[in-house]
Amino acid sequence: MFSAITVNKVVSGLCRTSWQRAVLGTVSTRGYRGDAPDDSGNDLIEIPLPPWQEKPGETLDIKRRRLLYESRKRGMLENCILLSLFAKQYLNTMTATQLQQYDKLINEPSNDWDIYYWATGAHPTPPDYQSEVMDLLREFTKNRDQEQRLRAPDLEYLDTGKQ
Repeated sequence: MFSAITVNKVVSGLCRTSWQRAVLGTVSTRGYRGDAPDDSGNDLIEIPLPPWQEKPGETLDIKRRRLLYESRKRGMLENCILLSLFAKQYLNTMTATQLQQYDKLINEPSNDWDIYYWATGAHPTPPDYQSEVMDLLREFTKNRDQEQRLRAPDLEYLDTGKQ
C-alpha cells in the first residue's frame, strides 16, 4: 500500500503539471488526424471507407426519407442537431438536383468535422461541395432568427404525408 505522503506527492505533482500546462500553453496541439507539428504520423491508423455512390433508381420519396434519417444520425452531436433541423426546414421542398447535392454533401466526406467547419464558415468549402445546398446550409447555420437549437427536432415531422 502507498503511504498517505506518497499519494499526496503524486497527486500534487499531477495537479501542478496540469495547471502549468494550462497556464503556460505547453499542452500539445495534436489534431484529430494526428497532424501535430512534431508528429511523424507513423502511429496513425486510418480505416478506409467505401467510396460514396449515388443510389440509382431511388425514388425522390425514398431519398428524402433516407436523407432525413442520415441527417439525424451523424458522427457528432453538433451535426445531428444542425443537419436534422436543416432537413426539417428544407428537405421536403428540395428539387431532385438539390437532393443529390445534399446527399453528396452529407455522405461523401468521411469526416463530420469537415461538414461542420464548412457550414459554420470556419474553413472554406472545397469546390466539389460548393453548391446551392451548401449556400442554404451556410445561411441556415448563421441562425439569423436566433432560434434555440439545443436538440434535434421531435420525430413528428418524419411522416412526410403530414406536411
